[in-house]
Amino acid sequence: MLLVSVESIHFFFRETILVSTYADITVTLDKFVATVEIQRPPHNFFDYSLIGQIADALDALDKDSNCRAIILAANGKSFCAGANFGTGQSDGSGSQDFTEEGFRNTTGKLYREAARLFGNKKPIVGAINGAAIGGGFGLALVPDFRVASTEARFGANFVKLGIHQGFGISVTLPRVVGQQAANNMLLTGRRVKADEALAMGLVDQVVEHDQLKSAAFALASEIAENAPLAIMSVRATVRQGLSDAVIKATEHELSEQKWLRATSDADEGIRSVAERRTGVFTGK
Repeated sequence: MLLVSVESIHFFFRETILVSTYADITVTLDKFVATVEIQRPPHNFFDYSLIGQIADALDALDKDSNCRAIILAANGKSFCAGANFGTGQSDGSGSQDFTEEGFRNTTGKLYREAARLFGNKKPIVGAINGAAIGGGFGLALVPDFRVASTEARFGANFVKLGIHQGFGISVTLPRVVGQQAANNMLLTGRRVKADEALAMGLVDQVVEHDQLKSAAFALASEIAENAPLAIMSVRATVRQGLSDAVIKATEHELSEQKWLRATSDADEGIRSVAERRTGVFTGK
């Protein structure tokens, strides 16, 4: 095991396990498979800094010939329970609140970082260990494949918050499950359990919780044993236009989120979700 700095990440021979010094993620490499694991337990709320770290790690892995496939995982109870918009301060000192200040100050640059995640060149397998909710659901849609624990839950709960979906979900979700199933999730805001997610094509495999990492590694390894240039070529073809579509979608999503966040319904939705009750909305 080798410890290296963010400024000079180098991968050596294939048996080496590398641990990076990113603040909130670890990056390891084993037999051509890299694992990027979020380290903000228990719920792994994300902000601009975390998304930027993941994007930087993917950029570094794209440049390394010893990495052929990537696993995106999380350490904790949830895969990612959503965004930390807080006060919008750049130091990430806010709470997990959808504040108006946070939306004004951070959402645009956060979505620009999020769009970077769709521009990497190497296949990604998501290891979804628990809840992937809101923006965290958007993060779970970055990978090409998803292996889910039986404890995984998925939710695009934006309408329950009184706002519009973000993180490019408008594009990425229909691409995975089809438009009608995507409409159902977006307009009901309900949570989808692992077995239903498998049936609708949202995940590719469901395993017992203690088998998640090994199952994700097995799928990534099956990809990584193939010709690396061909892998990247085929992936570029099947994902052609996705990055540009996400950039365009997040611009529209942001404009809708901004005006909706200023409504009374958004205030009520955020309170009701925090209080775990049904929102009482007035259309104002």
